[in-house]
Amino acid sequence: MSANSVSIVASAHTSFGRLSQHTLESLIVEATQSALRDAKIDASDVDAVFLGHFNSGMVPDGFPASLILQADPGLRYKPAMRCENACASGSAAVQAGINLIQGGQAELVLVVGAEKMTSNSTAEVTRSLAGAGYQNDVEEAKLSFPQVFAIAAQQYSSRFRDPLPAMASIAAKNHANALTNPLAQMRREMTFEHCNAVSESNPLIAPPLRLTDCSLISDGAAAILLASESRAKSFAKEVAIRSHALVSDILPLRQRDLLAFEGPRLAIATALERAGMSLSDMDFAEVHDCFTIAELLIYEAMGLAPVGQGHLALEEGIVQAGGRLPVNLSGGLKAKGHPVGATGVSMHALAFRQLTGDPIGVSAYEPETALLFNMGGMGVANYATVLEARRV
Repeated sequence: MSANSVSIVASAHTSFGRLSQHTLESLIVEATQSALRDAKIDASDVDAVFLGHFNSGMVPDGFPASLILQADPGLRYKPAMRCENACASGSAAVQAGINLIQGGQAELVLVVGAEKMTSNSTAEVTRSLAGAGYQNDVEEAKLSFPQVFAIAAQQYSSRFRDPLPAMASIAAKNHANALTNPLAQMRREMTFEHCNAVSESNPLIAPPLRLTDCSLISDGAAAILLASESRAKSFAKEVAIRSHALVSDILPLRQRDLLAFEGPRLAIATALERAGMSLSDMDFAEVHDCFTIAELLIYEAMGLAPVGQGHLALEEGIVQAGGRLPVNLSGGLKAKGHPVGATGVSMHALAFRQLTGDPIGVSAYEPETALLFNMGGMGVANYATVLEARRV
């Protein structure tokens, strides 16, 4: 590791779901206190805090960064900042913490991601999330994100093949993985047959997307503690951040080929190159399956399958638990849940646990490396991270 390397040394994670007993503040406080306990440090040892939080009008707390300070008196007066980048807000906070340490301005940084969504109706949440789309085009401004990804599925069918069976396989896989994740929102088996059919319990949401093709409306929070190389040595657990990358693409859909997924493709390739590693070196991946068509496109963006043939990654067992590159062992956004500001931090927190021998989700081996990919918008804000366990 280089002299300015950064590691994850502790993590915390609330349950995801409809948490009516929680406010945004209580979620943030719970995750923060849990992370400090996991790290076995005093809050005063933390140099700075970052909060990943999308909001967009879903809660009245319009200035939430300092809510982290409510968790412990030792955090008072610490620099606190909210990071926002749509559904990649959590990864934006992680990257801000990494940058602060690499810039020599901190040695211990606490990163929290949180969102409170279920106190709103489905229509209200859909409207809030749609604000992450391009608003200066009359037609695009009308689109919800289910409709945007439905367009991608339609284009995939026209250009390559019907993606619906592969999308159903992704949904069934991720629900099966979530069965062993006690923190997941929907720990319920979903068969391929159920996911691949339109029914009263699996209606069309935005044709051809069915209910089982869509991620969940969720409450939840996650946290990680980042440490400089010198400070990381004093902790019992350590996972090195071998590399991270942010690739931002233009917002208007009309100016892009949705199926090319250029932003995700470049972010993943950049992170692997910076780590000096290849996809074959990765032991598992957590990726942004906000809709099942997104996970299918990510297979192709990673290079697991040729363009238009993402279904092969499923049919050949590559992405299944026990496969060459298991994807979304936690259950993914599809079944674990998707409290949008928490999602990127959740990926890092749960991957940290997998890599330190405390798996949350399916694990039948001792993984050494992980690839994480978190996305804001339709391939607009693209964050990729490569993690490597440091074993003593």
